[in-house]
Amino acid sequence: MSVSEVETPGGGLRILFFARVAEGGEADFLAAYERIRHKVAQAPGHVLDQLCQSPVDPREWLITSEWETPAHYQTWANGHRFSELSDPIVETTVSREHRPYLVRRSTT
Repeated sequence: MSVSEVETPGGGLRILFFARVAEGGEADFLAAYERIRHKVAQAPGHVLDQLCQSPVDPREWLITSEWETPAHYQTWANGHRFSELSDPIVETTVSREHRPYLVRRSTT
């Protein structure tokens, strides 16, 4: 296996979306994620997304999405379908936090 580090001063954007799912709402949360993830993946500039669950508290989830540029994400987020796609996730959660980060370095 090779390891490489890439400095990406004009790199992509990583979105971290932390969510606490309502008591007993894990199935609804997963169903909502399944309904929207392929639609989001079709957006221009979308690179990947991941769904992660806390091993400590199964009601705590993290959705990460990576975008080629901040402009790609902003175009998608400002689009008329953003609410349509995000509302099903929001409806299944009791708390949420959205944090954008610029990708500065990557190691593979």
